[in-house]
Amino acid sequence: MANIRLDKFLADAGAGTRSQVKELIKKGRVKVNNVIVKKSDIKIQTDEDFVSLDDKKVSHCEFQYFMLNKPGGVVSATKDEKEKTVIDLIDVSKRRDLFPVGRLDKDTEGLLIITNDGVMANKLLAPGKHVNKTYFAKIEGCVTDETVEMFSSGIDIGDDKLTKPAILQIISVFSKEEQYESEVKVTITEGRYHQIKRMFEKVGMKVTYLKRISMGPIFLDEALTCGEYRELTQEEIELLKNAHQ
Repeated sequence: MANIRLDKFLADAGAGTRSQVKELIKKGRVKVNNVIVKKSDIKIQTDEDFVSLDDKKVSHCEFQYFMLNKPGGVVSATKDEKEKTVIDLIDVSKRRDLFPVGRLDKDTEGLLIITNDGVMANKLLAPGKHVNKTYFAKIEGCVTDETVEMFSSGIDIGDDKLTKPAILQIISVFSKEEQYESEVKVTITEGRYHQIKRMFEKVGMKVTYLKRISMGPIFLDEALTCGEYRELTQEEIELLKNAHQ
């Protein structure tokens, strides 16, 4: 049971920002246990009190968790003056505190977790936790067993240290108009800037398509098309919370 201010309760529920919900309260649009309340600082017992806005029940929700199939052309940010962001795609929630857990390059597609749970996000992204992230990639070039070995040993991409060992799985290699193209899966435990693209560049190849398909124990829901999202199930939330322990 939580004991919180009415304005925070409403903001957590997505009714608006703290200043916006204070105005709603002042206008008499909010009731607690069927009685109009005009003070924002009264305390609410989240498991006992009945709160309504315009006579519609409001349920408390401190944290929200979404799985987004990020499309290309959208930036992994909360705000951007010029570009559409991944937060702009989450139109079911009015919360202002949502953010992406980590980043995907603008042209990269796939799994992105959107939440307002900063504690969980920080633990998932902590360098020492080594949470696996797996990507499907199309490569301009011929990926061989030698490439697989190089990835498993770490690659010098120009940073202070080699990349941590990565798992490279060859799905297919074929020749097209006298040029090789490969399809692979890559699993990394880091999140360096353009890491997978830079790793392939160092072995003389080019990434032409990149899509994240899993993060820790969570896999991209194949039913989600690019740009679609859904709330995480309770089981998925627990898996994420336990992934960094």
